[in-house]
Formats: sequence, structure tokens, C-alpha cells
Amino acid sequence: MNEKRDYYEILGISRQASKSEIRAAYRKLARKNHPDVSDAPDAEEKFKEINEAYQILNDDEKRAVYDRYGHSGLDRFGMGGGFEGFDSFEDIFDSFFGFGSAGTRRKGGPRRGSDLRYDLEITFQEAVFGCTKEIEISRLETCPRCGGTGAEPGTHPIRCPECNGTGQVRHAQQSIFGSFVNVTTCPRCGGRGEIIETPCSRCHGSRRVEVTRTISVDVPAGIDDGMRIRLAGEGESGLDGGPAGNLYVVMHVKNHRYFRRRDQDILLNININVAQAALGDEILVPTLNGERQLVIPAGTQTGAIFQLKGEGVPRIRGSGRGDEIVIINVEIPESLNDQQKELFARLGETLGDEITPQEEKSFLKRLKVVLGL
Repeated sequence: MNEKRDYYEILGISRQASKSEIRAAYRKLARKNHPDVSDAPDAEEKFKEINEAYQILNDDEKRAVYDRYGHSGLDRFGMGGGFEGFDSFEDIFDSFFGFGSAGTRRKGGPRRGSDLRYDLEITFQEAVFGCTKEIEISRLETCPRCGGTGAEPGTHPIRCPECNGTGQVRHAQQSIFGSFVNVTTCPRCGGRGEIIETPCSRCHGSRRVEVTRTISVDVPAGIDDGMRIRLAGEGESGLDGGPAGNLYVVMHVKNHRYFRRRDQDILLNININVAQAALGDEILVPTLNGERQLVIPAGTQTGAIFQLKGEGVPRIRGSGRGDEIVIINVEIPESLNDQQKELFARLGETLGDEITPQEEKSFLKRLKVVLGL
């Protein structure tokens, strides 16, 4: 299977392109490569590729995931573009300008249901280890009484007498340039081509009813704040035989009291006293999997960094885990008793009072060295 091309390359734009630049590039390429006008043997495949790139880059959330993880990230979180393309230039005009090339929308056919969004808050630990959550959503589903026809059981919609079932009405007009026909959506049936004389007593002719459902969401281990999970077909029901939309569950991860996350690594700041720093010690350090022993070498300075391998976040794509990065802070006591003052005074006499300028080496630089950046 051929490897997918970069979406920015397909549209011929930079990675910093604005939404208006994305739309302009798409319109230009869509007009040029649409199978209706291009004689190229691969026109259809090329048009699908252009359309998929536009669907991803024109969506802020999908674009953010793509920029960070590439095609594999989109596949993992169910954000792939797929091909929900345009059949003709009328569709393209309709999408960008709100009307078709004939100045009116086409007769309504099967319509896909709307996508839904649910914001789910989880704990830091749940994001790291994964979990299953039960959520409640309200959505429009096909009316069980009328089966989505909108008509009371035992009755049926009838053909619209005004448009004769076409969904459009035509008005011939004369002008100084001759006669022309203006085609508009039928005002009586709204473009459906049929009307309901006896509406369903439950949905009142709307063909769908609001229902509250409980849905189970499997949250994968390693998911991060802002990522979303797609539940295909769990959005609102379609109309006239159209497919249901999707449900997108957007993750919001609570902050942890001690831990911070950096990609797959966990950062932890700990305090040790001056004696531990000077003489060295063996301490117990908290991790998400329990306490781990850490050896503090003699002479440890504030800002020293240690790694606990495999104590980080599971990699959501692939195997293994990140690390826990332990950052040391040598805590200077704010108050001392008489005995401690005497001991520090005697220690100070042996250390002298010479001041040595330090070579600049920031915490960030040290962290980059540890992480191999």
C-alpha cells in the first residue's frame, strides 16, 4: 500500500497557512482536478486526495493532531479524512457560497445525521492507565412510532401537488434579454417533494425524537488532554435513509497534585535537605505505580535531574512507556535551633567564604541532555 502524501504538500501550502489560504488552495485545486472537467486517468483519485487534505487541515482539532502525530495519529483517534467529496461543481459552490450553480439547492435526498460532542473530564491517573466511562447524551433518533416517515402509522406522505414531487418550482420570466427560468426550492414541501397530511403523534412530523442514551467509552491508556475519541454512528440519526453522525468525546485531564506530564514523561519536583544533598542518601520517590527507591549521590545540587525508567505514560501508539523525571530542590531551612546554628557555624568555618561564579547551564539545558533532545 502506498504511503500517504503530506496534506500540506497536496494543497501546496505552508504548515503555517491560515484557514483562508487553505480554502483558497482547495477551491483552486478542486476546480482544476474535478473528474467532471479533468481528462487525467487518475483525476478521481487525485480529487479524493485533495478533498481529504482539505477536510483535515480545515478542522482545527484534526489539524492539531495531524501536526503533532501525522497520519498515524489521525487513524488512532478515528479522525481520518476519508472521502466525503462533492459530486459536481454545484456541490462545491453550495459548500463555499451557500447556493448551487443553478441558484438553488437540489432536492433533498438521504442526509447524514449531525455529529455530537461530549466533554469528558478524567483524572491524571485515568489518563495514564486508561479507563471505561459511562456517559449520558441526548440525541435525535429516528422516531420509533412512524419509522422516520413523519406520518401517523397507517398513513403515508403524499406527493407535493405544488412541485409534483420534484422539490423545486420553476418560474418563467421575461426580460430585455429574452425569457429565462428561475428555479427555487418548493415553498410548500421545503424541497422534499412530499407533504405529510397526518403528522405522527409522537414526532409531530419531524421524523426524529430526542432520546437520552447511556454510552460506554473506552479511554485508552496514555491519552492526553485535548485529544478526542470518535464513536462512529453514535451521533444523531440521519434523515431519509442517511447514515447517523458520529460522537466525539473530547478529553479534559485534571491536574495532579505532584506530577506534571511532558508527552510520555512525567515530571516530579522533590525537596531534600542540605545534609542529604551534601552526604548523599537513599530516598523513596512516589510514582504512579507506587514508591521507588532513588539514590541521591553526595554533593547533589539544586536542579539535579534523575530518571526513573519506565515510570512514565504508556505510548498510545506502540509499546513501552516514558520515564519519570525527578528534579531535585535542596531546601534551605528558614529557622534553626541553637544546636543547628552552632553546627552550621562550625561547618561554615571549614568551608570558607570564597565565591566562585558558576558556568551558565540552565535547568532547561540539563533537562534536554537527560531527555536526549
